[in-house]
Amino acid sequence: MDSYRNSDPRPSIMQGSPPAMVPPKLDWDRPPWNRWAFQHIREILPTAEVWRGNGHRHRFERAEVDLDGLAVEDSEGKSTTLAGLLDETYTDGFLVLKDGKIAYERYFNGMNDRTLHLSQSMAKSVTGSVFGILVGRGLIDPARPVTDYLPELGATGWAGASVQHVLDMTSGVRFSEEYTDRYSDIGQVDVATGWKPVPPDSDPAFRWPSNMFELILGLKETIRPHGAAFEYRSIETDVLAFIMERVTGKRLPQLVSEELWQKLGTDESACFTVDSAGYAVADGGFNATLRDYGRFGQLILDNGGGVVPADWIEATRNGRHGPDFSPSLPEGSYRNQFWIEDPRSRALMCRGVFGQMIHIDWNTGMVMVKLSTYPDFSNLAYSTAMLKAVHAIAAALS
Repeated sequence: MDSYRNSDPRPSIMQGSPPAMVPPKLDWDRPPWNRWAFQHIREILPTAEVWRGNGHRHRFERAEVDLDGLAVEDSEGKSTTLAGLLDETYTDGFLVLKDGKIAYERYFNGMNDRTLHLSQSMAKSVTGSVFGILVGRGLIDPARPVTDYLPELGATGWAGASVQHVLDMTSGVRFSEEYTDRYSDIGQVDVATGWKPVPPDSDPAFRWPSNMFELILGLKETIRPHGAAFEYRSIETDVLAFIMERVTGKRLPQLVSEELWQKLGTDESACFTVDSAGYAVADGGFNATLRDYGRFGQLILDNGGGVVPADWIEATRNGRHGPDFSPSLPEGSYRNQFWIEDPRSRALMCRGVFGQMIHIDWNTGMVMVKLSTYPDFSNLAYSTAMLKAVHAIAAALS
């Protein structure tokens, strides 16, 4: 079944009692099912709460500007409006913060201000920020070998890699991030995390990992020297999370709650999906509201706000930039689980498949959050058009 845009009629996914259209367990993250599923993860998968605590709620001031008619380019480079682009790119929620105030906020596809939305790989930046807190506290040294913290990894491809290699995704571990291949390493992550069942037509001789740590221990090969080159591999974030859990004796949801979420003044508790061993999926299983993602972005823009060390954020904004780094970020870089847009602005980005984005720009004092449900894991034309729109919005509000 094809997906649907917000301007199209909505199919009756999970409507009625009992519902007539139920997302299949093997394809809940594929179109059109993801348009419902990304806002209802707790109804699909086991999750662990990231408690917001009993503290204050940070209330955003509002200085709203109607940007619906702002002239931007669509995915084909043709003239459209911001409202048109948000519709074209399967947007569920979009937020613009200017100088810490809400300038523009829109919800679509049944989402509202209390809805938790799957972050996909934006979870990596949340995990990396809490990692930076522990580094600042002296509990972890990025220069030390990974095996100082997880000795079991001495029998894996991470032997000889430093923690910083893992933070920057420059270890030489062989790991395939081929999303459409159910047998690839990232396909096996789907099974190990409990996101997906073993495919019904699976080769009976194929050994599927039962949880994430088992999968990590099975990655024995390297394809290049550690530190030689960046290669995006989600599993690196999970190695970081196991380090965090090992040195603190706490599980990841508790760490994110105590070190970050309770200090942000969030509206809602967040949650992580968990595997069969109770491990919270650090590389993509985090869920939160649109505004709470904005609060996280604003904390980074405020140089950590006394929560994340300012020197960690400054270091994160300084990556090794190279030509043709990424199709959507040709001048980009990757550092400490964040993307860097280019070496001039050094704007940071959190990005996730199916169109998740937090854009953080010190030059403009702006944070923008986009939550989406693309029909495809990635779409270069959508990503390019959206990044151009980010700059058009910044120019309009400057």
